[in-house]
Amino acid sequence: MSTSFDRSADDVGNILALEHLNVQVPDQLKATLFYVVGLGLTRDPYMMVGPDSMWVNAGRNQFHLLTRTQQVVNGRTGIVVGDLDALQRRLEFVQPQLAGTAFSFERKDGALHLRCPWGNHFICHAPGASFGRMTLGLPYVEVDVAPGAAAAIARFYREIVGARTRMLDDAGNAVAAVQCGTDQQIRYRETAGPIGPYDGWHIQIYVGDFTGVHRSLEARGLVAEESNTHQYRFTDIVDLDDGRKLATVEHEVRSVLHPMFGRPLVNRNPAQSVGAYTLGSDAWVQGGTPIRLGAKKVAVMPT
Repeated sequence: MSTSFDRSADDVGNILALEHLNVQVPDQLKATLFYVVGLGLTRDPYMMVGPDSMWVNAGRNQFHLLTRTQQVVNGRTGIVVGDLDALQRRLEFVQPQLAGTAFSFERKDGALHLRCPWGNHFICHAPGASFGRMTLGLPYVEVDVAPGAAAAIARFYREIVGARTRMLDDAGNAVAAVQCGTDQQIRYRETAGPIGPYDGWHIQIYVGDFTGVHRSLEARGLVAEESNTHQYRFTDIVDLDDGRKLATVEHEVRSVLHPMFGRPLVNRNPAQSVGAYTLGSDAWVQGGTPIRLGAKKVAVMPT
């Protein structure tokens, strides 16, 4: 007996992963307080360990934080974290140390909305069905665009990048959702309000048809940088009919032969503390932060 399957249900399109978001920060100490102490993420112990830049791990994803003039995403970035209550306590702990900056947070609509010390807007979510198997990571980066632009942006990603896209309606605003692998999206949200300027931040994606995307971009003069054998960049997203610029977001495009593709990332369990340490639970594991069977909590005096 033959069995019929919907094979298209497992298609993810040509973008295999959205790996990192790169935003510059002017102060590594404040960035550490926000991204590591507050958000509970993990500084990469192997790469960019000096004062000029730091990489911060969030599950299989990263923030790249070059120490330069600040950059602010003209939109918002989603983060899936394990426990919103624990996150709120950590944010309350760092709040006095970030006084005088743009740092703020509020809980609404079942999420925590944060502003980093330089004004970047993050929306932190608990794991759930809408984020697939992700329990820690970056499910989306969302960019504000002008009314009427979203459908044409979706077409650009389908025809130039080979991505799967969906058009969404969120509270009356059209949103182009570009699929990245299994659990991530690049989103473009139409807004009638003011749109912040683009100041050079970028995202990094891995694609399967590396040559095909390059060929399509090159035919329209859209390749912004020929980085190396395994990477190039494009910045402008245009209307395919008239060439009109619809959005500006620098994309660092890598092939799956890039040396860092699939690189394992170290993630800590932010619930660990010196005062109440649990043996065997230092690392974050996909699916949560379970205590290893047989482990016991040990009270440790601070040094």
